Amino acid sequence: MRTLIALLACSFVMMAASANDPPAGAHAPASEAAKTAAAKTLIDLTKPKQLSSPIAPGSGPSSARGKEEQSEMDLSAKIAARLAEMRATQAARVAAAARSRKAAAAAATRAAAAPATTLVAHGTHWSYEGETGPANWGRINSDWTRCGTGSRQSPIDIRDGMKVELEQISFDYKPSSFNVVDNGHTVQVTLGGGNYITVQGRMYELMQFHFHRPSEERVNGKGYEMVVHLVHKDAEGKLAVLAILLERGKAQATIQTVWNNLPLEKNEVMAPAIVLDPMDLLPQRRDYFTYMGSLTTPPCSEGVLWLVMKEPQQASPAQMALFSRLYPLNARPIQSGSGRMIKESN
Repeated sequence: MRTLIALLACSFVMMAASANDPPAGAHAPASEAAKTAAAKTLIDLTKPKQLSSPIAPGSGPSSARGKEEQSEMDLSAKIAARLAEMRATQAARVAAAARSRKAAAAAATRAAAAPATTLVAHGTHWSYEGETGPANWGRINSDWTRCGTGSRQSPIDIRDGMKVELEQISFDYKPSSFNVVDNGHTVQVTLGGGNYITVQGRMYELMQFHFHRPSEERVNGKGYEMVVHLVHKDAEGKLAVLAILLERGKAQATIQTVWNNLPLEKNEVMAPAIVLDPMDLLPQRRDYFTYMGSLTTPPCSEGVLWLVMKEPQQASPAQMALFSRLYPLNARPIQSGSGRMIKESN
């Protein structure tokens, strides 16, 4: 009898420990609590039962043996029932864990299949380096996507120009009132109205000019220390930019006039009571390269007519050093030529 009880009790303890093992991915319950519960059950099952009434007189050994056998059968039945209950509980926990894993996997699959949310950017700050530099201009603002996806972007390395009989650019510049502003990206000079160029049968009015260091464009791989861009617009809003390359040499009078009237603060406008003649910026020779490109700053709009003067102008080392203190680097990197046509004066 005691041997049977011991064996059954051992089986019960082992099953209790197994039932309390957590399924994969579930939190493990306290093992000590499981052991304590199993031990208490073992004590209850093996504790001698107190008879409610004494054995009737005249009862013999056979009657006692029958009661012992009955007790063994009752104990076996209780243990079997308890083991079956524990197996059912463990099976239910395993099934619940499997359902949980299946639901998590399905949710992950739906998330992966869902289309990515497109973020609409509306930033306005850009620069020439770092996170807001040229490589990221197209991501800063949804209106600037051309900066990253355009096929006719500027500046370019001007190579293999087709030498043809280009018409001369007709300049109608005159001394004009002007103002100067340091806009955080360059020094810009805005002129009064009445200054025009005529090229390819269209007339464009000069709106403003500004500076870059180093030159944004290159000619057959050669860069220059600075460049001045003169931005023109026609009656339909089309743009033409005249680029004058700057190399070290003698001082340039128009540039010195601009430097003399630099405002003390960024975005402050200085409007001197004198005039400036943009004609003085032009080199003596008027040969040029031309191609279709874009603005070199956001929003990088395409459809811009570029006119790059072949002969560079000079500026003194001191004049260039002054600008470099404000803007040591404010040039967009060279963009792909994309097989576009470049024409060159003979």
